[in-house]
Amino acid sequence: MMTHNQNDVLLGGRPVSGPEWSHENHGTQFYRFFLEVPRLSGTPDILPVLLPEALLDRADSQESLRIQGQLRSFNNRSGVGNKLVLTVYATDIQPGTGEPCNQILLTGSLCKLPIFRRTPLGRNICDLMLAVPRRYGRADYLPVIAWGQLAVRTSSLGVGDSLSLEGRVQSRAYHKVTDNGTEERIAYEVSMMHLLEDDTPL
Repeated sequence: MMTHNQNDVLLGGRPVSGPEWSHENHGTQFYRFFLEVPRLSGTPDILPVLLPEALLDRADSQESLRIQGQLRSFNNRSGVGNKLVLTVYATDIQPGTGEPCNQILLTGSLCKLPIFRRTPLGRNICDLMLAVPRRYGRADYLPVIAWGQLAVRTSSLGVGDSLSLEGRVQSRAYHKVTDNGTEERIAYEVSMMHLLEDDTPL
């Protein structure tokens, strides 16, 4: 059932690193690890997962895991890497079935004008920034990429317009030119698969 604001992630994959301590917030210890989720293209997505200490024993596995949670954004104050840091915040972790899964359902509003462009091969692409409010007045700011006809349809949206979508969380390597030369970095974003309206893909 779609709600006014929705942020639901379901992942199935294999951990490629053990949980390491990340930070403490309001007396709760948080840990971080990376989950490998296969793609049809053959190049897997390697996604960061953040979890509270209460779930730590469930993540200590070299086998498949099934993770439910939300996609969260944090401001990077270190000055190194992306200004916006994305991570999957786990609310539940269970043993996986071995079947890969990468699904996200989002409902929020646009906080920037869409950027529509075409690739060198002529494919339509549209970059969107979706604000999804959390409780207590905060919000997650999530980059979304749409292709083809979805890019055309979303390119006409304005700031403040509501948007509901189904997609997947993906990792993407890119090269950044810095004062120290060219560095390879990883960006995380949502790849839109369907626009949603009244709980049904259009």
